[in-house]
Amino acid sequence: MNAPRTRVQRRPVHGVLLLDKPKGLSSNDALQKAKWLLRAEKAGHTGTLDPLATGVLPLCFGAATKFSQLHLDADKAYEAVAKLGVTTTTGDAEGEIVSTRSVAAITPKQLAAVQQDFSGRMLQVPPMHSALKKNGRALYEYARAGIEVEREARQVEVFELDLRLEGTDALKITARVSKGTYIRTLAEDIGEALGCGAHLTSLRRVQTGPFGVAHCVTLDELADLTEEGRIACLLPVESLLADHERVTLGSEDAGRFLSGLRRRGAWDDAPRVAVFGPSPQPDPSLRSSQTGERPELPLPQAGDLPLPLAGEGWGEGCLLGTAQIKNRELIPGRLLAPTEIKQILETTT
Repeated sequence: MNAPRTRVQRRPVHGVLLLDKPKGLSSNDALQKAKWLLRAEKAGHTGTLDPLATGVLPLCFGAATKFSQLHLDADKAYEAVAKLGVTTTTGDAEGEIVSTRSVAAITPKQLAAVQQDFSGRMLQVPPMHSALKKNGRALYEYARAGIEVEREARQVEVFELDLRLEGTDALKITARVSKGTYIRTLAEDIGEALGCGAHLTSLRRVQTGPFGVAHCVTLDELADLTEEGRIACLLPVESLLADHERVTLGSEDAGRFLSGLRRRGAWDDAPRVAVFGPSPQPDPSLRSSQTGERPELPLPQAGDLPLPLAGEGWGEGCLLGTAQIKNRELIPGRLLAPTEIKQILETTT
């Protein structure tokens, strides 16, 4: 008889974990493992990596999930290896072999010409084995049923591309690309341009937006840490908003903004704004003389004027949400809930 599983006591966790996803796990499986290790109530990711792929997978917890979709537009960088002379049904090593061709000697001049041809803007047809949806179904569902559906070519951009031969039948591909670019399809198209076909044998994402693989943690490393160590791996929620203009409001305006009200100020128009308000810096003299613990932080209530996060000893730097500025008006977008702000403050002060 199997012993009953221990029920994990979930808790509010807010922030971004940069995970180095292992090969063989789906993005959702990796997310669920990290969520279990952190005992987080709510989690999501910023776009999928194929099970074959490894590398940077930003995972969002708590309030960070409100901004995860913003990161889908980020540029990404990859390191990949393609096997020349063999094509497969999926464009990678997981598929069945479709064709085998001999690989003629490839000259440096030929490789440079192909590298130039596949740099810049181009139209790319998404692969059938992808998570893109058509008529409410993922393309890979059609592919698994043996059905091929028409896909519209999409414009993508390859900002940087480096092609290097490794031996006679392997090609190392290093690329920095725009959102929506499929490296599998890029490798297949490069193989056809070289006259022999190709499929991916390895794929590693080394950068997504401002996040690089050097700052990632693996699931094994996360599992070896204490609970405090795991929480310390989290980046703040605002790390997802690095490309946003920053506006800091005073306590009264912050309270109105959290209520969803527009604010006026001497700001230039900006489509993407990260809005901050007061954050607490409690006076050490307010610690309990018996326990040495900090006093409990007041719960901010949207609409209270002034915001209960304001007063003597309170500084700036608490994320309130996103906005846009038009005609000197700050227009609220996605906002943090007062309870989320309180929970974040309790873990950072």
